[in-house]
Order: sequence, then structure tokens, then C-alpha cells
Amino acid sequence: MIAYSSTTGFNTPYNTAPFSKIKADHYLPAFKKAIADAKAEIDAIVDNKMPPTFENTIEALDFSGEKLERISSIFFNLNSAETNETIQKIAQEVSPLLSEFSNDITLNEDLFKRVKAVYDSKTTLNLTTEQITLLDKKYKSFSRNGANLSKDKKEKLREIDKKLSKLKLKFGENVLAETNKFEMLITDEADLSGLPDGAKEAAKQLAESKEKEGWLFTLDYPSYIPFVTYADNRELRQKITVAAGAKAFKGDDLDNQNNVLQIANLRHQRANLLGYSTHAHFVLEERMAETPENVQKFLNELLEKAKPAAEREFKNLKSFAKDSDGIEQLQKWDGAYYSEKLKQKLFNLDDEKLKPYFKLENVINGSFKIAEKLFDLHFEEIDTIDKYHEDVLTYKVTNSKGDFIAIFYADYFPRPGKRNGAWMTVYKPQFVKNGENSRPHISIVCNFTKPTKTKPSLLTFNEVTTLFHEFGHALHGMLANTTYPSLSGTNVYWDFVELPSQIMENWCYEKEALELFATHYETGEVIPMDLVEKIKESATFHEGMQTLRQLSFGLLDMSWHGADPSHIKDVKAHETKAFENTKLYPDVAENCMSTAFSHIFQGGYSSGYYSYKWAEVLDADAFEYFKEKGIFNKAVAVKFKDNVLSKGGTENPMTLYKRFRGQEPKPEALLKRAGLLK
Repeated sequence: MIAYSSTTGFNTPYNTAPFSKIKADHYLPAFKKAIADAKAEIDAIVDNKMPPTFENTIEALDFSGEKLERISSIFFNLNSAETNETIQKIAQEVSPLLSEFSNDITLNEDLFKRVKAVYDSKTTLNLTTEQITLLDKKYKSFSRNGANLSKDKKEKLREIDKKLSKLKLKFGENVLAETNKFEMLITDEADLSGLPDGAKEAAKQLAESKEKEGWLFTLDYPSYIPFVTYADNRELRQKITVAAGAKAFKGDDLDNQNNVLQIANLRHQRANLLGYSTHAHFVLEERMAETPENVQKFLNELLEKAKPAAEREFKNLKSFAKDSDGIEQLQKWDGAYYSEKLKQKLFNLDDEKLKPYFKLENVINGSFKIAEKLFDLHFEEIDTIDKYHEDVLTYKVTNSKGDFIAIFYADYFPRPGKRNGAWMTVYKPQFVKNGENSRPHISIVCNFTKPTKTKPSLLTFNEVTTLFHEFGHALHGMLANTTYPSLSGTNVYWDFVELPSQIMENWCYEKEALELFATHYETGEVIPMDLVEKIKESATFHEGMQTLRQLSFGLLDMSWHGADPSHIKDVKAHETKAFENTKLYPDVAENCMSTAFSHIFQGGYSSGYYSYKWAEVLDADAFEYFKEKGIFNKAVAVKFKDNVLSKGGTENPMTLYKRFRGQEPKPEALLKRAGLLK
């Protein structure tokens, strides 16, 4: 076993995770030992003979279970980024144990009595704002998780939580297995017509790696997206699009329909048990949006603005496809293809023209330079710390005074044991203990096109914004400066967490920022300004359709979680009804989104998918402030760092936002940016 001390952590540089020394069979015993240790820490709080105080109860509770937290973060991050059957099996075994332990805390009557005693006397305690927030959060973590329930209802809650933890894991495993299972091997070069050279070369390399002749395409985004965007062969576009939409919806061992129904129903039962009308009522009590009614109102108001624009755009796209190729009925597998063609015609701009200016290493350095100009951060690549895969890059982050700020891991390429998409995660949070500011270890994980034999990794513009998005989350984690781990970094209201990530995307469209990193990988030439103008002009291309798509996901989420789901027997029929007001393309019978909607059925976005659009309102309004004063204006950047990035969840997010901006956010900035305001 690997030694871990609750005072000094791992005996490694910067207390980093010793990935190479951890073997799969270490995890289960480590989890069991860490759970036992954490229980002992809880018992010590409960058995304390002194009267309950903020320090001996609330603070002690927040700092308890640190070892368990570290082990969990290492294990579950690897289960997403570098998994295998053994790890998945351990996850199935460990998840119920963690669920049980979590319930052991929130359903511990004696512990709750101490927490409640402190909570009831809070007006007399002379606490700081952060301490009041922590006290409220701790009290609610008990009351919202069953502390006030009767004994039999507590047992019912435990059962539900155990089942949910297993179902969510199974859901994710099925989606990953389905993604990995599909392969489309092309042996006739004529079928590659329209595809960029880079996509062809990557497909050739993938086929060779699997000892196959030809070009291999999969459902991994760097393979799938270029194919549906550029391939002239409509039948093959249809084949791969239908496969992507049919994930876990085939009535076989990997089917998720029953998992979806069970998860939705168990969440509803859980909410009812705790005294809430629906799962959405439970979740949104701890969000800026507050209620399902507010979310529906927000989504419907945006829908009203976006739908006419989306219908106009779709009509134009249909006409374009008909005029170009005689397409009578535009289908889902035609959308990206004809959108790209129309975009090229209108703006003479396509990703293949842009990609040479976005070599991955240059984009990474660009994000670092922008963070340096805004927040005085310096990133130094180091090789003295352990990594879980050779592709992972590791950095030491310092400020302009040379103070150590964070460790940063970056993992950019797809591989079989890694789920699709992009995310930011934490290996160790920031907190202050015994007078020492313990700094965080932050990671971002993406799935970008790998370098080939002849070309470096060249990013599409969409991948550039994805990198900046995740880097924004990372900055939120790295610049954290709070006392308590549970309020640090991205531990904020869910509909506030996307503000730091989405605001960073804005710099990708600005000439001043692009000049820092967008240089041709062969000639070193800075991206021509006419291309920058075209990027900006095309930024709102099909914005109505994009907005409609995002809103459809938010509405689908609310349809599963904002009402009693017990009457739903048919997942597909329910989904079709939820999509009624946002539908543009004809339905594909073999496809269902819910069965692979990992954000809401496996990740933490249930009743929260609307938050992407909510955060867009915040980020458009916040970036407007930067634009008024200058996109690298130090005073505005310092206000953003001091009031948003460093504060974590220590105060109500609207309070923090207003302190930064001087006013509440206005949706007009988003509608203007999106070109949806007449």
C-alpha cells in the first residue's frame, strides 16, 4: 500500500498523486481503510464531550475524510480518463460503499444534533461570511439528505442512494462500451471524397493500429465530427450518424432505456421522501435559478427569441441543400455537412483553412499567455511529477512573485479507456489549514485530433474554444483562495460554475488575443486579420439553430426531472414529446438521446442542463465589461479574480457577480452577441 498522511499527504513532490505506484488491487483495501478512518474522525466529533462549537463541529466536519477524498478523486478521475474492466468492476463495488458512508454521515442523528445546535445559535457566534456559508451548507447537507426523516424513511433513502450510484455507473459504462464498439472501415478511397487530408490520415493510422486495411472511423469526436461535416458520401454519413444516435438504444445488453426510467423514478421518489415535489425542486433550491418554474420561464423566453431565427436558418439550409444537390428532405446526417458548405460559401471560411493556425502546442501556450496577462500566472512544464498516461502534460503554476499557485495536468487525446467529451477535474482541492494555504492540483481532459506522421495536432476552431472553456474551469480551481475545501474553487452553485469557463471562450474571437498564439505551424505567419474578421462574422452563423438545440437539451432534462416520471413507460415517446417545440429535422426511429445523455443521467447535470445558457447570459454580460475597458484591462481582471475566481462558493453567486460587475446580469448582452436581437 502507498503511505498517505492526513498532515503531509503523499510523500511526493508537491504532494501529487503517485499514479505509477498505484496498482488496481490497491484501490479496494485503500477505500475500505479510508472509509474506516473517516468514520473514526466523525465519531471523534460526535463523542467530543465539549459543547458543540463552530470549530469542533462544523470546521472539523469539513476537514474530515481528507484521505478518502484524495483516493476517490484519483480513482474516479481515472475511471473517466483511463479506465479498464478491472477499474469499472471496482467502481461498481466501491460506489455503494461510498453511498452508504455518505448516508452514515447525513443520517447520523447525534452528529446532526451537534450541527443543529451550532446552526440554531449562529446569530450569537460572530462568524465570518465564509463561516456562515459553510454552516448553512453543512446544515442543509443534513436536512436535504434526510436527517429529519423517521428511521424507516432513512433506511428507504439509503436503499435509493445505493441503487442510484450503481445505475449511474452502469449507464456510463454502457455508453462507453457502445462508443468503443462501433467501427466503420472504409476500403474504397472514393468513399473518402470531401474529407480533409488530416482526417484521412488519422483514419488510416487508426486502421493500421488495429491491423486493418483501409480507413477506420469511430464515434470518438475527432473521428466522427470531420466525417459528418465533410464526407460527400451521404449513405455513410447516415450510417455513422444513426450509429451515434442509437447508442444504448438497441434492446440488447448495453441498452440504457430501463436504466433511464429507473434513475428518473428513483430520483423522484428520493425528492418526495425529502419533502420536495420533484427532483428538480430539490436540485434547484441550491441554484441561482431557485425553482423549476424559473428555469422553464428562462428556457421558454429564450426559445421565443431563438425559434423564429432557427426556423429561418433551417429554411435557408434546406433551400441550399436542394439547390446544391437536389436534396428533397434534409436529414440529421445532412445538417453539419450542408451547414459547413453554406458557411464556406457565405464567409469563405472553413476549419481546414483555420487549422494550420491552431497547432495544439501554440493554443496551449496562448491560453497560458492570456492567463499571464490577465491574472499574472506563469506555467512551467515539469517532469518531476507522476502522470497516469504518457500523453498527459504536467505544469507547475506560479504567480508573478514566484509563489506556488497550483499543479496543472492536461490530457488532450482520445484513447479506448477514456470517455468522450471534455471536462475539468480536481485531484486535490485548495484550503487553509493550520495557517498553511494548501494549493490545488487541477486537471483538464479533452479529446482532440492526435498528431499524425506528417502533421502535428491541428485544432478546429471549435476545439480551440473547447480548450479555452476547460481552461477557464481550471483557472477557477487554480486561483481558489478560501479556507474550507468544500467551498473552494468550482464548489459553487451549478448554474454559476460555467461562468469562468464560458467567459474564457470570448478571447478566442479577439484580434489582440489571437495574435498571441494563432500562427501558421509551417510558416510562423500570424493568422491574417481577414480570417479573424470572418471568425467573428461567422460566430453567430446558425446561432438560432444552435440555441434551439441547447434549449432542447435543457427542456428534455426538465421533462425527466421537473414532473413525476412514474407514468413514463416509453423513453423514446417521452423524448419525442419533450422535443416537440424545438424540432427541426425529421425524427430517426432508431435514435434516442436520453439513453446516452450522460450529462444528466451519469454526470451532475440533472435539472441543471439549462445552466449552460444561464451562464451564457452571465458570460456575455461580464465580457461586455471587459470589452468596454479593454480585453486585457488589469483592473477588470483583478475584480474578476478577486470576486469570482478566488471566492469559490463562499458567498451567494449573485452577490459575487454584482460585486464584480456593479449590477445584475442583463440577457440583452447575450441576445446581442448571438445576433438574436433585431
